[in-house]
Amino acid sequence: MSRADFHLQNLDSARDEARRLIDAKAELKSAWLGWVASQIYALQPAEYASMVRRELQRLQEMSEK
Repeated sequence: MSRADFHLQNLDSARDEARRLIDAKAELKSAWLGWVASQIYALQPAEYASMVRRELQRLQEMSEK
């Protein structure tokens, strides 16, 4: 499977996962950063974890505007 195919097949899932992670931020407060790092670390394969990390960053940037 090509990288582009992998990305297309997993984009919706990565976005959903990033939303789940960002939604927990208000509840976890100061513990969120360590928790979210462990959640991303556990994701497999690494390419998928990177997709989630990028989506999470995009959501955080959008919320800061």
